[in-house]
Amino acid sequence: MLLDFFYALREAGVPVSIKEWLVLMDALRRHLAFGRVDDFYTLAKLVLVKDERHFDRFDQVFARFAHGIESSLADDARELPEEWLRKQVEKFLSDEEKQALKALGWDKLMETLKARLAEQHGRHQGGNKWIGTGGTSPFGAWGYHPEGIRVGQEKSRHRRAVKVWDKREFRNLDGDSELDTRNLKVALRSLREFAREGSAEVLDLPATIAATAHNAGHLSLQMEPELHNAVKVIVLFDIGGSMDDHIRVCESLFAAARSEFKHLETFYFHNCVYETVWRDNARRHSSSLPVWDLIHTYGQDYKLVIVGDATMSPYEIAYPGGSVEHMNEEAGEVWLKRLTQHFRHAAWLNPEDASRWPYVQSIAMLQERMEGRMFPLTVDGLTRAMRGLRRG
Repeated sequence: MLLDFFYALREAGVPVSIKEWLVLMDALRRHLAFGRVDDFYTLAKLVLVKDERHFDRFDQVFARFAHGIESSLADDARELPEEWLRKQVEKFLSDEEKQALKALGWDKLMETLKARLAEQHGRHQGGNKWIGTGGTSPFGAWGYHPEGIRVGQEKSRHRRAVKVWDKREFRNLDGDSELDTRNLKVALRSLREFAREGSAEVLDLPATIAATAHNAGHLSLQMEPELHNAVKVIVLFDIGGSMDDHIRVCESLFAAARSEFKHLETFYFHNCVYETVWRDNARRHSSSLPVWDLIHTYGQDYKLVIVGDATMSPYEIAYPGGSVEHMNEEAGEVWLKRLTQHFRHAAWLNPEDASRWPYVQSIAMLQERMEGRMFPLTVDGLTRAMRGLRRG
């Protein structure tokens, strides 16, 4: 089984060498991981993966093999799948019943949650008041409310929550993703600004011919710095939640940008930019970068590209504390304004179908705050965005 795992990693494009594999075998002989799949996963990932770009591919290959390992270690007892049990408590409502439910508004919602936390002392299910499951209360999981706070639910169902009380994990984009079309790369090339930088390592043929002629035919080699794309770009990727629907096109854009720009910095955020961004989704809670540091580190010569569907609760943009994941002291629009004031060459790329934009309030709000510099993530939209970034 372990040999199959080794070959599967190689086939998936994870550059695992024989030396690293022997180190893993030696670690297993020394019982550094024994009897638990999680321990083996951590050890194997630490030893075999040298670049964080391959974390996602490693996880995909490991997932295919983990089931067989767990089956060999588990007892003969079998349990009903948790998903089956959860389905029994979900609340299914007709359209008329959904329309009858009224949103509380941000201030009333937060005030009511605080009161519920003080009053409630036990689990609740199927109601319309307490924090529970499978009901119409604005607080809880696996139910329905037009505007509530999601607590303890694995992923979104109706995309109506204005805040999420949970620890959420996202995956990094795969930088080795194969492009479905070369058109993305062609569109990005319109942003090129060539310059010769660095040491003189490339033969300058015209200058060499001229110098040799002036030197009575004796060869006089003339060198010059290599020609590079000198444009500097920062890309902020929205990750997780509704952006899961657009993961493929975002990975294609990510791969294209990495191949086209020498000076490229990429960071992640969720829904709207707040006080921090991060490079690695696996460490976003422990190793994030304050946006103030981003502004002070990278000069105004960088061009800012924000990639996101702009689909969220309006509270996340306009209200302090509106973030679905934490209590942000300042509204998202405040941080967006700081970024666009510093990076005067900025554009927002939206993978959501442009025909839906007029019907989503948050998209209209962000279009206004970006001063019209929001473009669809299509070949035509990307071309227009690059043209706008050149003009500023």
